[in-house]
Order: sequence, then structure tokens, then C-alpha cells
Amino acid sequence: MSTLLGGITGALRSTPVRIGFLILVVALAVYAVVSQWDDIVAAMAGMSPLALLGSLLAGVVYVLLTMLAWRVLLADMGTTLPPSAAFRVFFVSQLGKYMPGGVWNILAAAELGADHDIPRRRSVSVMAVTVIVSIVTGAALAVGTMPFASERLRDSYGWVTWTLPVFVTMLAPPVLNRLLRLVFRLTGRPPLEHPVSWSGIGACTVWTLLAWAVAGVQVWLLAVGIGMEASAATLALCVGGYAMAWTVGFLIVFVPAGAGVREGVLGLVLAGSLSTGGVVAVVLLSRVVLTIADLAMGGAGIVAARQGRRREQAQPE
Repeated sequence: MSTLLGGITGALRSTPVRIGFLILVVALAVYAVVSQWDDIVAAMAGMSPLALLGSLLAGVVYVLLTMLAWRVLLADMGTTLPPSAAFRVFFVSQLGKYMPGGVWNILAAAELGADHDIPRRRSVSVMAVTVIVSIVTGAALAVGTMPFASERLRDSYGWVTWTLPVFVTMLAPPVLNRLLRLVFRLTGRPPLEHPVSWSGIGACTVWTLLAWAVAGVQVWLLAVGIGMEASAATLALCVGGYAMAWTVGFLIVFVPAGAGVREGVLGLVLAGSLSTGGVVAVVLLSRVVLTIADLAMGGAGIVAARQGRRREQAQPE
């Protein structure tokens, strides 16, 4: 496995391969929207433009908060990136989520981070720990949602709650640092220069919980726009339900960005509050809104990276 990953990361260091990779992941993300265009138009019929605009704004804020969670953990582990550089590295690499496999965004972050003198093992470790924080917080919110969920949802995805103690244990810095040392020793790589600290995990957790809250608002605005009751209870349901849907979608790693799985779980969460057609509309629009947010931020990151290279080339030696 380490030989295979080494070959992949070696290929990603080639400029033509990087360009091809970016073209491919952007094309896959665009296809995720275009292939469902007729359903999207039908779902939007009768929805308030303000609800749709608010959901898109919440989607952009959500992905920005995930970047801040990653950046604060990266600083804790030894590299403080300026906001502009963090923006470019994180959002361009996140386009890799739309390729099957669940690792492409991590590999892309490692290669893009290397351009900013971030050791690849540090980039991989930070992204992996950020994902574990997302799973822990998402599963915790899912546990809070379960008492209000349908019986079908509890029967199908109640196992998510059993993953919580495992990942919480893994997230404790004494355990996590030992696991990272073991992985690097088994792969023949030197250990991390800066172990993960409690303060770093805590700051990352706070940003991630804020991100889940905003992601839930994104779903809630769509659901209210279609007919769900606007209340604190339905907002809490959307926050916990989206976190649970993301967690299940991530753990089932053989589909790109949890496609299909996430929608199925979110649909079960919303089934008691909306008609069948309303549920379909919300889960479809939520996926599209977040894909557009990823594309917008990733596209902005690509443009910013190109402008940065031009400025560097224009500077006198």
C-alpha cells in the first residue's frame, strides 16, 4: 500500500498530471450537477429565491469553517499558513472529494502543501485528524438526533452511534500521537516533529461544531422553503440529521463524496416533517448547493494560485 501511495504522490508532483487531475475533479463535480438538472429545476419550483440564496450562502460559510478547522490543526502541528495560502491549498484539494476512493483530497492536500514547505506526512496527518474530529462530532450530533428519528432510521443507521466511543478514544492526543507514530514507523517514515495537543484538538472541534451548525442551517432553509415548520426543533433535527448523513456517507468510502448514501440518510431524517416530494427536493438541492459551494471555492483557489505564481515569476531575482 505504501508503495502504491508513493507512486501516486510521485505522479501528482508532475505539472501535467496536476493539471489533468484538476480538470478531472472539476468535470466530475460539474457532472454531479448537470446530470440531475431536470430534477433540480423541478425541485426549485415554488421555492422562495431568498431561501435558496440563504442556503447557498450557508453552504459557502460551512465550507469556509471546515477550512478554518483544518488550518488551526495544521498550526498546532507545526505550520501556520497565511489565510490566502490556506485558502488555495485546502479548497483546491477538496475538489478531490468527487473522485471515488476517499483519499484523493488528502493526497492533493499533501502535494499542494509541499509547495508551501509543509512536510507531506504532516499534511496527511492533519487531514486525517481533521476527518476524525468530523466523525466524532458528527456521530455525537447523530446520537442526539436518534431519539427523534424514525424507527427505520434507527434500524438502518443506529450503528453509527457505536462508532462514537472508538473515535473519541482515537481522538485523545495520547492515543492519537501513538497511532500516528506507529503508522509512520510501519511505513518507514520519520515521526511528526510536533505532536497533536489538547488545545489543537479542542480548537478544531469548536470550528467543526460551528460548521455542522451552519450545514444544518443550509438544509433547514431549504426544508422551510418547501414547507417544513420553522422552529427550533426542526432546526436541531436538520443540524443533527446532516451531521449523521455526512458521517455515514464518509464511512461508506467507495462512492465519491458520499453521493447517494448521504441523501438516503438525510431523506430518512426529514421523512416525518415533509412530504415525499419535499424530502426528495431538499436532499437533492442540498447536494447541489454544497457542490456549487465546493466548485466556487475550489475555482477561486485555482485562480488565486495562478495569480500567486504569476506574481512570483514577475518578481526580480
